[in-house]
Amino acid sequence: MKRSILFDTETTGLDPLKGDRVIEIAALELMGDLPTGNNFHVLIDPERDVPEEASRVHGFTRADLEGKPKFAEIAKGFLDFVGDDALIAHNARFDFGFLNAELGRAGLPELDMGRMVDTLDMARERFPGMPNSLDALCRRFSIDLSERTTHNALLDCRLLAAVYLELTGGRQRGLGLAVEEGSGGIATYTYARPAGHQPVRVQPTEAEIEAHQAFVKRLSDPLWLA
Repeated sequence: MKRSILFDTETTGLDPLKGDRVIEIAALELMGDLPTGNNFHVLIDPERDVPEEASRVHGFTRADLEGKPKFAEIAKGFLDFVGDDALIAHNARFDFGFLNAELGRAGLPELDMGRMVDTLDMARERFPGMPNSLDALCRRFSIDLSERTTHNALLDCRLLAAVYLELTGGRQRGLGLAVEEGSGGIATYTYARPAGHQPVRVQPTEAEIEAHQAFVKRLSDPLWLA
C-alpha cells in the first residue's frame, strides 16, 4: 500500500530569503491516502524574534519557543519520518521553500521538489475561480472547523487529511477489500473515516418519497416491499 506524508509548517513570516524561520512542523503518515495515526510534531526555536503579525496567525510568541530545539537538532528526525515518500501540503511551494532553506542552513540535502503534491493546485483544478483556502475547502466538504482558532500545524494537517481524501475521490477511497482469516475467502468492505470528517446526510422531500413509492409499485415483486 502506498505511503505518503502530509505536512504543514508555521513560520515567523513569509520569506525565508529575508530571514524568516520555521517555528513548527507537523506531519502525518498516510497509507493508501488514509491517516495511520503515526505523526511527527515539533516546536522549534527560530533563533530570532516572532513578529506580532505572525503571532496573530499561529498564536506563538517568542516566549513560547524559548528552550525548544533548534531546527538542526530536529532535522534528522523529520527526514527519517518522511523517508523517500511523496510529500503533501496545501500551498506546498511555501512549505518546501522554508524547509529547504532550513535544511540548507543546517548543511543537509534539500527536499526533492519532484516529491511535492500540492492540494492547492488540486483544488484550483477542481474548483476553478472559487476560494480554495483550507478553511474554504473544509466548509465546502462539511469538515468541522470548530477547533481551528489559529493556524496550528498539527490541527491543519488533520483537517487537510480529510480535505485530501475528498479531493482524491471522497469517502469511497476509504473502502478496501480485505479477506479475513477464517472468512472462507469472502471479501469484506471496511471504511475508516478521517478525523474531522462528517458525513453529509441527505433528507428526501415528501414529493421525492411519493415519487419513489409510485415507482416501486410499478416493479414486479420489488424487494423493498418483501
